[in-house]
Amino acid sequence: MNVLVAGIGNIFLGDDGFGPEVVRQLGASEQPPGVRVADYGIRGMHLAYDLLDGYDRLVLVDALPGPAHAPGEVVVLSVGPDDLGEGDFDAHGMNPVAVLASVTRLGGTLPPTYVVGCGVASTAQGIGLSPRVSAAVPAAMEAVRSLYAGAGRP
Repeated sequence: MNVLVAGIGNIFLGDDGFGPEVVRQLGASEQPPGVRVADYGIRGMHLAYDLLDGYDRLVLVDALPGPAHAPGEVVVLSVGPDDLGEGDFDAHGMNPVAVLASVTRLGGTLPPTYVVGCGVASTAQGIGLSPRVSAAVPAAMEAVRSLYAGAGRP
C-alpha cells in the first residue's frame, strides 16, 4: 500500500504548525515500505500535484482552529469527495478542501483520505506550539500510524 502522510500548516502561526511538527517527529524514525511522510507547510499546489502520483491512502495532519475542538484534542476525520465542494484554490497557499477538490480536476483520483487534526489554543504570529498542542503530538503520531497500518479510524 502506498500512503502519503502530509503535514500541513504554517509554522510561523503558533499551533498552526501542528501538522509540520507531527510529520517532523514521524520522519525521524523509519517508516514501513510504501509510506511517505512529508511536510507540505502551506504549499497546496505541491501537494495537489504529488497526489497525481497515485496513492492508496492520504493522511493529512493539520491544526483545527475554531471552537469545535478543545486545544490539544486529537480527532480523526474521514474525508470523501462529497465533503469537498469546489473550494477557492490558491497556488500560493494551503486550503486543504480546495487542494483535495483540485485533484480530480487535474486528472487524478482522490484516495481514501483522513485528517488527523488537533484543536488549537492560538494561531497568533509566533513559532512554537502551545503546551497542550505540543503534548498532543504523540497521540497524533499514534493515530497516523494506525491509519497507515490499514486499521482505518483508531
